[in-house]
Amino acid sequence: MFINYFCAKFIKMSHIQNLEKNLSITRKSLISHSLYSKLDSKQKLIDFMENHVFAVWDFMSLIKALQKNLTCVDVPWTPNENRLAGRLVNEIVLAEESDVDSNGDPKSHFELYLESMSQIGASTKIINDFISKIKNSKSYSDSIEKININPIVKEFMDFTFNIINTNKNHVIASVFTFGREDLIPDMFIEIVKKLSNSDEIEADNLVYYLERHIEIDADEHGPMALKMIEELCGDDETKWKEAEIASKKALEMRIKLWNYIEIKLIKTYPLPILSSY
Repeated sequence: MFINYFCAKFIKMSHIQNLEKNLSITRKSLISHSLYSKLDSKQKLIDFMENHVFAVWDFMSLIKALQKNLTCVDVPWTPNENRLAGRLVNEIVLAEESDVDSNGDPKSHFELYLESMSQIGASTKIINDFISKIKNSKSYSDSIEKININPIVKEFMDFTFNIINTNKNHVIASVFTFGREDLIPDMFIEIVKKLSNSDEIEADNLVYYLERHIEIDADEHGPMALKMIEELCGDDETKWKEAEIASKKALEMRIKLWNYIEIKLIKTYPLPILSSY
């Protein structure tokens, strides 16, 4: 019995290691993306955040979809059979939806990001208008058609909701883990700190958001999310393959979003032409 248990655990770990290996090249392309080096001014950072905020928002829909599927949020309450996965997702939701700001007041990470935008002078009008429409209609598809955003940003969110609509928990969890968590590189936060220290911008809230996000993802959410995928995929080869395909696509969609923002910055803020004289 002990041997069978050990073998089962070894197989699961091998699945995770294999999945991470198969995603490593695409993930490396994203983490080393040249966009980060372009964020060298207040206005460029503002432009970045006004687009990126939609990815911050739909991230919450991924984790809440998992909570809805893996726990019971209905009344009357009944127990859910996904006990371990349910516990893990509840712990992740607690920090993402009800973390604390630098003053110790409860806030979601999305709200922390909005405060960061306001502090540096970025507009939150479109995202707030979108949230207002979501509250009224309770429909993503209806609300997204009524706001003016770039098609690439919309395509990114459409992919997220297509993943949610599969209703496959192992796929949703894999996109959440490999496509969204732990993708803020150290160089990004160093750029923000440099801009903040240069007196060009006040970005204390953004630095706090980034540091908090990195800290929680590395120490808590990362290991929890991997364990959740193991639990949901088990030894089912089909599920592991579906998880890999969806995760790779999620990384590619983020690269496409980063490419769009980078090109926008280059066109809006072209480098000065140096005289040869």
